[in-house]
Amino acid sequence: MKIRAVIPPFLPKDEIERRVKVLIPDIDIVEEPDAPGRFPLEEIEVLIMTTFNQAPAEVLEKMRSLKFVQVASTGWNTVDIDTCRRRGIMLSNIPVANSKTVAEHVILMTLALLRDARVLDAEMRRGEWPMLSGARDLAGKTFGIVGMGRIGREVAARLIPFEVATLYYDVVPVPASEEQLLGLTRVEFPELLQNADIVSLHLPLTPQTKGLLGEKELAMMKEGSVLINTARAELVDPEALHKHVGSGRIRPGLDVWPAEPPDFSDPLFKVPSSFYTPHLAGVTVEAQTRFLQETIKNVLRFVQGKEPLYRVDGLPAGK
Repeated sequence: MKIRAVIPPFLPKDEIERRVKVLIPDIDIVEEPDAPGRFPLEEIEVLIMTTFNQAPAEVLEKMRSLKFVQVASTGWNTVDIDTCRRRGIMLSNIPVANSKTVAEHVILMTLALLRDARVLDAEMRRGEWPMLSGARDLAGKTFGIVGMGRIGREVAARLIPFEVATLYYDVVPVPASEEQLLGLTRVEFPELLQNADIVSLHLPLTPQTKGLLGEKELAMMKEGSVLINTARAELVDPEALHKHVGSGRIRPGLDVWPAEPPDFSDPLFKVPSSFYTPHLAGVTVEAQTRFLQETIKNVLRFVQGKEPLYRVDGLPAGK
């Protein structure tokens, strides 16, 4: 079976090729999905992607033998899913490799913002010795989780020792036994926004979730509340975000951006009470190793004639 893996140029191609070819000898590793390689495009049967490259409809159409696309990440929006559905191409992601990693990052951002960590660090680097700060405890706060999937649950589990009240909103309620275990209270979206001191977003980007937090929703949030977004930038209306962050009503912790890299002249980067990272919340050495392992395992399942795990194409099993 002819397999193509597309990896960005900053990843160690030789090392990846050495490790992968032991298990999958018929693999073609390139830097773009339609780049010249060992196999003609029309003969490729399996395509492995990351979130650093795009597989639009016009590229997928050139791969006339394509049967399975594996995205080595949680997100799969870089692959044209409509083409996959129309042609019966199976599409899987890897949702299990970095959920704990992202959850840790959410806790990091929350504590950094509550404790004014970035501001205090900057003052000391300027040779200053601040005597007071506006730091706040996490204990006793109300933490709102929007989207209770794998990552949302991992965040909730890590909040237990901090003695917070954890609210959540999801269209699908968590089973009562799990709500009790994690100390969760399900509320409607407006109630969560109005009562939470910290709001953390953990939703996929869909037509229904795009712009979920607009002017109306951000205005509901508490004065001085924290908004953490490690999911997708498009969940939040950018103009409304600029307004409420610029006024100081909301303290942002952002790992995702409408354009990546962003425009560093953006006024958001001048806001002192903020904490930003370059879409690396789910990227650690350990998480990347898990992504590689799970990707290889799932591709091998397909090669061996088994149903691949974590399908997101919405097709019935076996199609």
